[in-house]
Amino acid sequence: MLGKRGSKDASAILSTLWQSATGIIIALILPFVALAEPQTNFSEGVEFCLGCHSDSSLSIVLPSKEKMPLYINPEEFAASIHGDKLGCTDCHSDISDYPHPVKELKNRRSYSLAFYEGCKRCHFANYTKTLESIHYSLLSKGNPRVPVCVDCHGAHNVTRPDKPRTRVSQTCKKCHLGVYETYSASVHGRALIEEDNPDVPVCTSCHHAHNIEDPRTRTFLLKTPELCGKCHANERLMQKYGLSTKVLETYLKDFHGVSVTFYKSQREDITSWKAVCTDCHGVHNITKVSDPNSPVLKANVVHTCRKCHPDATTNFPGAWLSHYEPNPKKAPLVYYVKVFYKIFIPFTIGGLGLHILLHIWRVATNR
Repeated sequence: MLGKRGSKDASAILSTLWQSATGIIIALILPFVALAEPQTNFSEGVEFCLGCHSDSSLSIVLPSKEKMPLYINPEEFAASIHGDKLGCTDCHSDISDYPHPVKELKNRRSYSLAFYEGCKRCHFANYTKTLESIHYSLLSKGNPRVPVCVDCHGAHNVTRPDKPRTRVSQTCKKCHLGVYETYSASVHGRALIEEDNPDVPVCTSCHHAHNIEDPRTRTFLLKTPELCGKCHANERLMQKYGLSTKVLETYLKDFHGVSVTFYKSQREDITSWKAVCTDCHGVHNITKVSDPNSPVLKANVVHTCRKCHPDATTNFPGAWLSHYEPNPKKAPLVYYVKVFYKIFIPFTIGGLGLHILLHIWRVATNR
């Protein structure tokens, strides 16, 4: 009896020790497990909504026969920029209890268009910018396919639109696939996609984000030199890549640049356009100037000139100094003529002025 009783006591002691050890191990591991799992400390209102909407099978069928999922991924919402700031009813302000009010929306697109203006409650400045964009212009004319806020930023998984930076162009790609494919093969696109270069332009660098202008308009075309100049006239940035910063300055001094400047300030109805950056270098398909297919490579530039000057001969581009400033090595004749005139003209005007002064002095003396 004593042997059996001692055995039971020993088992009880071992069980207690095992439970204590297990408790200690769990206590040590639990904080690390909690850190590894997504933090979803939602407000009471959000938790109430997720009671239904965290069900991945939840959906409705719209009159268009489209199946519209109503599932909200709790982890995605928690990781979004709104996750710890907004509650569900901040955006869905027409819903205050369950069951929800019935909405007569024929398809999923109608749903997106019906709710997108809710963003303006917090983002009014950006909303007003969209009213000046080509997207809103097309939307107001009845085109339901143009993008609204949620098409670019998402709905319940909103994150920083430029993190990573390639995300900007990837977002535009959803509608502008052909343009994206051209851009991705360009000198700018390859540097962004292959090298994650932070300096090259993405779509919004040229077209902006919310107040996107129609790039086919006269206004947009005429401000192209200044647009390109934001990067190419930046001395610090261009030194980094060994590029000249004189491109904008030299362009504005030549015939094309002077003509564009004149038209921009004087004329409203331009029927004859003068070349801007994109006419020679391309738009989304810009290459390095040393690339064999570059439209401004010496072997190809005559073909580029013939787009506006159909009778241009092979010697025609020789009259243009490109974006170089004349110097003893590049266009020495032009350089020395400029130096000559810089001396000759002041000397001539100064001599003429001196002659007039001496003549006046002589007349005054003779009197």
